[in-house]
Amino acid sequence: MQKLLLVDDEEKIIEVLREYAEFEHYLVDSASNGMEAVQKCNENKYDLIIMDVMMPKLDGFSAVKEIKKKNDIPVIMLSARGEEYDKLFGFELGIDDYVVKPFSPKEVMARVSAVLKRRTAVLNQGNDGIKVFEGLQVDSVGRNVYVDGQKVDLTPKEYELLFYMVKNKGVALSREKLLQDVWGFDFFGDDRTVDTHVKMLRSNLKEYRKFIVTLRGLGYKFDA
Repeated sequence: MQKLLLVDDEEKIIEVLREYAEFEHYLVDSASNGMEAVQKCNENKYDLIIMDVMMPKLDGFSAVKEIKKKNDIPVIMLSARGEEYDKLFGFELGIDDYVVKPFSPKEVMARVSAVLKRRTAVLNQGNDGIKVFEGLQVDSVGRNVYVDGQKVDLTPKEYELLFYMVKNKGVALSREKLLQDVWGFDFFGDDRTVDTHVKMLRSNLKEYRKFIVTLRGLGYKFDA
């Protein structure tokens, strides 16, 4: 069974989400603040985290940043703040989805299912080993990326984006296609989300950013 970590300082939210998650046959653990969440992730293995943003001791964004240093765990953020800046900041940290309060527990569970299915699909698609493009190496099996022999740290979403583009090398990919296949059908975002992640990915690839070609008015293409 897949195991979820619910992190929120509001006990009622934990109780409701636990009830719905257990009904969907997930194992459930919980934490009341970001500090406790980081500690639990160091001691246990989880398949997905549902994390509130505003919490005592350590906020959700800071907790995610610490967790992602050691564990590549999918994260869905919960927040009463629906501003685009907060959403994009979360995605820059590597979260997989962002739900604004108040929310429907059924919707949250649907998003949990969608994120887990996408993660499984990405891990299972095309184990073609290491792809080499000049000094850029993309290891799809080990989920590692090297630039001139040096390993670079990408967020989970940056890796998924690069892996998808490499897999579709030479194919023109619209922003809508990338949103659909990398983020999923139910993702709320827009073209700027793709552009933001491509910008961060290019920065990490250094001189090999040249392989990600902008197609004006359409999207991008990995051309090596």
